[in-house]
Amino acid sequence: MKKLVIALLLISSAAVAKPSRIKDLVSVKGVRENPVIGYGLVIGLNGTGDGGGEITNTSLKRMFQKLGLNPQNEISSKNVAAVIVTAKLPPFARIGQKLDVTVSSIGDASSLAGGTLLVTPLKAGDGKIYGITSGQLSIGGLEQGKKFATTAKIPGGATVEREVNLEFEKKKSLRLSLNTADFTTAARIEKIINEELGGKYASAKDSTTVDLVIPVHYQRKVVHLMAIIENFRVNQDNKAKIVINERTGTIVAGGEISLQPVAISHGDLTIEVKGDGGGGAKQNGQALYFVDKKTTLNDLVKSLNAFGATPEDLISIFQALKNNGSLIADIELI
Repeated sequence: MKKLVIALLLISSAAVAKPSRIKDLVSVKGVRENPVIGYGLVIGLNGTGDGGGEITNTSLKRMFQKLGLNPQNEISSKNVAAVIVTAKLPPFARIGQKLDVTVSSIGDASSLAGGTLLVTPLKAGDGKIYGITSGQLSIGGLEQGKKFATTAKIPGGATVEREVNLEFEKKKSLRLSLNTADFTTAARIEKIINEELGGKYASAKDSTTVDLVIPVHYQRKVVHLMAIIENFRVNQDNKAKIVINERTGTIVAGGEISLQPVAISHGDLTIEVKGDGGGGAKQNGQALYFVDKKTTLNDLVKSLNAFGATPEDLISIFQALKNNGSLIADIELI
């Protein structure tokens, strides 16, 4: 008999959730990473490059022209590969700061191992150059890297050349955006900020947005203000939800999940949720299970496990309970 195995089952109603820091629940508008991208050439490959192609050949010709050479014939080499270089410009990045970059082949190169990236400008969405990169490529451990040999890294390989000027210290107001939209959590954040700062400075606009007016005594001290606010603690409210991965039999449940009175039969297994009594029995070879409507989902799962229910049984039962309206929670399949 196959025993029910659940990788993770979290029932919020069974335990009191600990308050979370505001810094873990929100992001500040404008304070984010910005992707940058560039096109470049990797040289020094041991016959594992593109071996030609319009893009690679054109790039080689232009590079030689910049170096004062003017080749007349087509340039083709298996030691060169055309690549796309990507990186993330962190918030408040300053000139001279180092960035990690990822280098990915766009031609038919079989490996970038041992290659060197030539000087490559990195541009943001506005078309301006924000960084310059070059250097020796790393594909990790050689045997491990062979699986992904057309993608490589250059740790600290880019240098920031232009700053994103946010003038954060001069801001008169800030917008806090919840990472997970929830009206209850937004209202709690507004309340705790106003209580701690002693005034009406925060205002929840919707389930995702809390606007903050900078108090007069914190003008040009916005960093200090945010250092205080982000450490305020709030009880995050979670929506009742069950996430099911049918391929692995993994079930993750969270939030105030509740069961309503219902009876359900699945194969030779019969379940009845009602308002009185509890326990289980087997009659005429059929498994009968009775639980009080206040029983948690965790208790139900443990009892079903005792009756020999499989992960497939549990998934089907949850879906049936949801369709019947007896399981008060959202179900998401992944």
